Amino acid sequence: MNLAIFDLDHTLINCDSDNEWPKYLLQKGLVNKAFVDMKNDKFYQDYLNGCLDIDEFLQFQLAPLARFSRAELDEMHTEYMRDFIVPHISTMAKMLVRGHRDAGDEMLLLSATNEFIITPIAKTFGIQNIIGVQLETDAAGNYTGRYIGTPSFKEGKVTRLQQWLAQRGLQLSDFAKVYFYSDSHNDMPLLEVVTDPVAVNPDEKLAQYARLHGWPILNFM
Repeated sequence: MNLAIFDLDHTLINCDSDNEWPKYLLQKGLVNKAFVDMKNDKFYQDYLNGCLDIDEFLQFQLAPLARFSRAELDEMHTEYMRDFIVPHISTMAKMLVRGHRDAGDEMLLLSATNEFIITPIAKTFGIQNIIGVQLETDAAGNYTGRYIGTPSFKEGKVTRLQQWLAQRGLQLSDFAKVYFYSDSHNDMPLLEVVTDPVAVNPDEKLAQYARLHGWPILNFM
């Protein structure tokens, strides 16, 4: 069996779900413009530049989740998906996932975005295995605004993948092929350990590296 691992933002969707969520909150009047600007300007640029402080970012990003119950958040996510995510799902991305499903490959969504945001998106693609930033919950099951474990970012994606495989009594070598589809140079640690790295809508650094090493490059934009 093969394993197909997918990044989410700018890979399976032609936007950044982490950026779209604050825009949704702003539209609903739940945060102010300063919050959105800081997220979409400072932190996003740090991410693009490869210098994002993941702890600082997550503290900022997750704080609004603690203001709402899980039921409220689920209702909000339905609106968010409809208006901010579904319009950015390309036919090519759906075909890519369908091709791996039809081939009988195991599929995994592995994203640096938190599990609240990515889980419904993954299920829209029919991907059941999901790794994102794990969120702490209180006794009532509501989010506290803090994360637990290793963030699935940069080298953390390799760590979280290894943990996921270990829980199943597996390792990467148990698969004939391991694909990883990503747009970002931040994912180089994982791209370099799989058998079949694929650059999708790649940023400039990843595009250069992919061309140098003969990796396939796909463009879904």
